[in-house]
Amino acid sequence: MSETVAILGANGFIGRRLVEYLHLSDLAQVRPVVRRPNALAGLAVFDLDCRIADALDTGALELALAGCDVLVHCVAGDAKTIVGAIGPAYAAAQRAGVRRLVYLSSGSVHGQAPTLGTDEATPLRDDQPIAYNNAKVRAERQLRKLRETGDVELVILRPGIVTGPRSYWVESFVSALVAGTAALVDGGQGICNSLYVDNLAHGVHLAMHVREADGHAFLLGDTETVRWADFYRPIADALGFDLAGLPTAVFRPQRTRMLDRIELLQQHKVLGPALARIPKRVRRIAYAALVSSAQDSQQGSPWTHPDWSAGEPSVPEVTLEMELLGRCGYKLPHAKAQTLLGYEPIVGFEEGMRRTLGWLRFAGFPVITLPTT
Repeated sequence: MSETVAILGANGFIGRRLVEYLHLSDLAQVRPVVRRPNALAGLAVFDLDCRIADALDTGALELALAGCDVLVHCVAGDAKTIVGAIGPAYAAAQRAGVRRLVYLSSGSVHGQAPTLGTDEATPLRDDQPIAYNNAKVRAERQLRKLRETGDVELVILRPGIVTGPRSYWVESFVSALVAGTAALVDGGQGICNSLYVDNLAHGVHLAMHVREADGHAFLLGDTETVRWADFYRPIADALGFDLAGLPTAVFRPQRTRMLDRIELLQQHKVLGPALARIPKRVRRIAYAALVSSAQDSQQGSPWTHPDWSAGEPSVPEVTLEMELLGRCGYKLPHAKAQTLLGYEPIVGFEEGMRRTLGWLRFAGFPVITLPTT
């Protein structure tokens, strides 16, 4: 009988696809674990043993993990949640008798533009300018300390830019295209470090079983070296846009954008905890208002191509994260995963993009043409 695998954060982009991949391929008995009942809506098509448990509640997690062999931890959220969800999960797994915890960290622990030669042995820093990177570094360090005294085995995976149907990177670019705010950093020549979501799911499955993987971290990526222009062009073509016609994005450090300021406030020793005490519903409303304010110059239907006939559009600005990603000049290696896990990507870039564009049309995005092969 196959192992029982709990997916913590099963309602997110990666978690949901991982549930689908393991269940539909009959690779494991899958137990989705989410924080709220309505988060199970997308998984209701499957007859699964779903559980409700907050990632910060050790007791609830212990009950949810009872009888599970493996826990895959793919909880998303802000920096506080990323770090705060580590201790309860490991403690609950220990009490429930879970054999192994597979943690989805990020290649961003090495920065959005890693230096030449970076690999899993490169020392990590938690003083980076991006809060997300620092949180993932601290989460990894906490897990390693827990493993030193705990019985639950640990495997850390560091995926790159995870692409595919429902990917943030896909949806955000489509939204920018139709809103007229899409732009390229350095002409899209930076290396994307892409990872199709099914390749990540395959890596997770391997990490669940390879005995020698305990205590190791693994970078995961696609076979191909994909530049941002390679990633964006098929999407732009499908929607009837000319990628070459997009303006060059500008990063202005002296004019830090409002959303970047919020991220900095969340890291503040005094203001950060104070913001966390504001009800989440209020925070979501405020966040949405800020986004709307930043985009209040956009007019017309979201599915209408922008009309720039009246003059040149304003130059789009990008965040520090996108500036660094767009100028990345190094493809992170996954040689260690190939050697120790036996990892080889199962979906090529072109096939992954074909599936992604098909999903865009299915989901109601304004797809005009699809690849013929």
